[in-house]
Amino acid sequence: MPEPMGEYAFLRRNDEVSVERLSVQGRMPEWLQGTLLRNGPGQMTVGEQRFRHWFDGFAMLHKFSFAAGRVSYAGKFLDTKARASAEAEGRITYTDFATDPCRSLFARAMAMFNHRVTDNAKVSIGHFAERFLAMTETAIQVEFDPETLDTVGVFQYEDDPVGQMTTAHPHYADGYMYNVVTRFGRASEVRTYRVDQRMRRERLGAFGAATPSYMHSFGMTPNHLIVTEFPLVVNPLALLFWLKPFIENFAWEPRRGTPFTVLDRHTGAVAARFEAEAFFAFHHVNAFERGRELIVDIVAYPDADIVTHYYLERLTAADLRLPHGRLTRFTVPLSGGRVRAEPLADACIELPHIDYAGHNMDPEQRYTYGIGLHSERPHEFYNQLVKIDTRTGTTATWHEPDCFPGEPIFVSAPDRRGEDDGVLLSVVLDAAGARSFLLVLDAHDLQERARAVLPQAVMIGFHGAFVGAPDAS
Repeated sequence: MPEPMGEYAFLRRNDEVSVERLSVQGRMPEWLQGTLLRNGPGQMTVGEQRFRHWFDGFAMLHKFSFAAGRVSYAGKFLDTKARASAEAEGRITYTDFATDPCRSLFARAMAMFNHRVTDNAKVSIGHFAERFLAMTETAIQVEFDPETLDTVGVFQYEDDPVGQMTTAHPHYADGYMYNVVTRFGRASEVRTYRVDQRMRRERLGAFGAATPSYMHSFGMTPNHLIVTEFPLVVNPLALLFWLKPFIENFAWEPRRGTPFTVLDRHTGAVAARFEAEAFFAFHHVNAFERGRELIVDIVAYPDADIVTHYYLERLTAADLRLPHGRLTRFTVPLSGGRVRAEPLADACIELPHIDYAGHNMDPEQRYTYGIGLHSERPHEFYNQLVKIDTRTGTTATWHEPDCFPGEPIFVSAPDRRGEDDGVLLSVVLDAAGARSFLLVLDAHDLQERARAVLPQAVMIGFHGAFVGAPDAS
């Protein structure tokens, strides 16, 4: 991996900046009106300390506004207690995904009585009930103003944030937001929630989990919630004592297999539990119903080694070899039997995205977009964009030397004629140029339409959302 990539992608702090009009190369679609919001780490160091993992780092929001072929940009750190405390003390003070503050033995012993839950919500963006949330896996989701990017409040699924984990990818349907919360304790539970338009929480159902799994997402169909319990599991007492960073308390136990727990989406009742071979994943892509079967598409790995590959020490090493996530279709037989797995394509893919607004839970959904690895440069970080046709298994890609794209967001064209009639938006790090640019591709053939050059090299982040302008056709 070229050394500048590691520096700009993970180690160089981003600046809070606002630019009224970015320089555009090519032609921005005139119909593209609205706002792209992105979330991810913008600062990996505090004083002499450095966070250890890509999933750490202080949350930074990025905003791109489109109108009449022009695009503006603003970047701002989320105003959190975790970052404010670190800046005031000159050191990391809150435990994060894989980084722990330097603590004495006494302080470690006292942590079980006075554990502070981080509000560093740096994973994804939620838009629900006219509110915007920066989301993460811990219990505290942070609300922000989409115009100013100012932090304005928090949301929690449960009042007590200690001892729980949620997913960073809720689902939205029928005016509700759905999510899964794991409550750690002597009798741990996996709980399902839905939230209405007034942000009122309703606990739907729950089931026991003696050794809970690490879960970043879950599946949903019109009638079911699908909780996939990967065999990366934890003794909940280890999290109670909190002697190690969060993820380092988990262990890979493949002999457990991977249970799929299916719940009624409307009542929360457990419908059935099905068994699958051991595998690991961060991201569910889509799920739908087909007769007496549930079809669940997931970016799957044979084991959980990908978690350790995301430590910064590995990501900045010259011999980086990222494990390949592959889009895999799991068939859950509601009438009984084991879950069946079928790879949909051989291409490496991560940070998957579909036309969620138009094809979520849709059996006709066909195209999945994401980041991947170029076959001739497999030693680098994710260095290409990929489009997978789930019907044929064929792929299309975009690649440019020394460029490292982020999650592609699909935006539908007005009066479109097909599922992939629109554009993909991706923030790309140009390591050789020490800068980033917003890339606009035609979603049909991944040909470049335009790019807008940013005033800084934006640290590689995670997820985002596009919100159309109110008067956009």
